[in-house]
Amino acid sequence: MNRSTFVYVAYIRTTPEKLWSALTDPATMKEYWFGMHQESDWLPGSAWKLVFADGRVADAGEIVEADPPRRLVIKWRNEFKPELKTEGYSRCTMELAPEKDTVKLTITHVMEQGDSRFIEAVSGGWPKIVSNLKSLLETGQTALTR
Repeated sequence: MNRSTFVYVAYIRTTPEKLWSALTDPATMKEYWFGMHQESDWLPGSAWKLVFADGRVADAGEIVEADPPRRLVIKWRNEFKPELKTEGYSRCTMELAPEKDTVKLTITHVMEQGDSRFIEAVSGGWPKIVSNLKSLLETGQTALTR
């Protein structure tokens, strides 16, 4: 089957519990996700959405799997760009693995179609978001602003 995949790996000097909290706490997310935040109760089958600072829904879907603080899987669809929304749902897997005094964060974002414009879009966004997340957890400040 033809698919589009983006994988991003970062090593963050923190604990799995602190990283999980940063990935799921709306107030913390706003700090590193350029004012956006996610809303969910983080249980399998629960609704999930990524919300712009002005309240518009950017992306939405559902929690497929949640195993704190090790693994989070989200069924994810863009909601604000018609050309991306028509591609349907992607699958985003976040895996947290302790390695010495760091946590290896692996984000795998997959769309079950080749040449996905959505995967192309997230491939530009994830590095910025994870860089900010890493900086925030390690130094208390984000690296980038929009």
